[in-house]
Amino acid sequence: MSERVLVQQLKDLPDGPVAVSGWVETVRDQKKVQFVILRDETGAVQLVNPATRPAEDGADQDAEALALTETISNLTTGTFLTVQGQLKHDERVKLGGVEIKVGALDVAAAAEPETPIAADSSMDKRMDWRFIDLRQRRNNLVFRVQTTLEHAMRSYWVERDFIEIHTPKLMSSPSESRAELFSLDYFGDQTAYLAQSPQHFKQMAQSAGFGKVFEIADAFRADPSFTSRHATEFTSIDAEISWVDSHEDVAKMQEELLHAAISAVKEKHGAEIEELFDIEITVPTLPFPRLPLAQARDIVAETGYENPRTDGDLDPESERRVSAYVEEQFGHQFVFVTEYDAGIRPFYHKRDPETGLTKSYDLLFKGVEISTGAQREHRVEVLEEQATEKGLELEGLAHYLDFFRYGTPPHGGFGMGLARLLMLLLGEQSIREVTFLFRGPTRLAP
Repeated sequence: MSERVLVQQLKDLPDGPVAVSGWVETVRDQKKVQFVILRDETGAVQLVNPATRPAEDGADQDAEALALTETISNLTTGTFLTVQGQLKHDERVKLGGVEIKVGALDVAAAAEPETPIAADSSMDKRMDWRFIDLRQRRNNLVFRVQTTLEHAMRSYWVERDFIEIHTPKLMSSPSESRAELFSLDYFGDQTAYLAQSPQHFKQMAQSAGFGKVFEIADAFRADPSFTSRHATEFTSIDAEISWVDSHEDVAKMQEELLHAAISAVKEKHGAEIEELFDIEITVPTLPFPRLPLAQARDIVAETGYENPRTDGDLDPESERRVSAYVEEQFGHQFVFVTEYDAGIRPFYHKRDPETGLTKSYDLLFKGVEISTGAQREHRVEVLEEQATEKGLELEGLAHYLDFFRYGTPPHGGFGMGLARLLMLLLGEQSIREVTFLFRGPTRLAP
């Protein structure tokens, strides 16, 4: 048996014996010839077989040829198989300029005749049968783009001597607020919480003297939200660095990171993204625009929109209007909104002693917030004061506060949602489309 090759390798191989494996996408069973489109993880190829039908007069015929024709006639969409045959280059073949004349088929797993979803199925129906939905070339590309994004980010960090950490997802106390916590019994006499973010632990790494750290991992939010950009389990991209002077050091690192990652995506997948998503990837120029929150509020007000939020933060429509302004004025898809009021920021964000505003930012991309970053407060007495001000119990934060009792450098970092970044980069309308298996308030399966 020939060694399996990938479909994308066929164009570079000479005519001759070849073996490919994949699943059946379509079958055209004509009287004199049969065509099968076989797809693997890298592309699709046309299989061709001169049909041998039973003779009407009962004459003797090639039994193997009859059996092969019958096997192809009975193939169902989604069947996984291996084909051995003769590769032939032919410019007339629209699908890649090559085809394989079938010599033998080995069915690994036959699919049931009726496929449970179709191209026009609802999103919920497609999520029910996500493993079939993911067989589409377009969906396959999403996760190749995701792989390139993550690899480029890791490369950026590793080349700059960051340390990759893996923080616990079971916590004894909340990292943000108890309102969005999943809790569970922990061996009967304790309560554990699923981590909302690695915030506490990446700050601990600063106390440990690690200097610069990153993590790409799961996070959990018990938020009963049904929007297109929220999930109860999501992948968070986090980094934290020591010896910052302000949140500007963090923002500079993050914009360089995104520039490198999006550049890698455009270089590797740009043409295919344009073909399948009808969107051109724009590599953001450096630096990204910055707008203080107060100015962003004024911009929104000048458009005639009244922000319904009473805490002074931007609502989704306000974010869209700010981004539209930045796109028009600066020709940029990203903007850092900076200097948030202390009342709408976590207790661990450092505050400017002159203005009382936090040294923090939200990063908007195409009108949607994808990240929050800040310089952290590293003085334990100030942390205690700010936590008490927020109504948090210091007893529940004891382990976290201990990180700062024995010396911690000035530091800062950010957290960013991978699915939101992917969704916006590819012009999709929901993070469900770019999440391998989505988890939300009403979805725990498959």
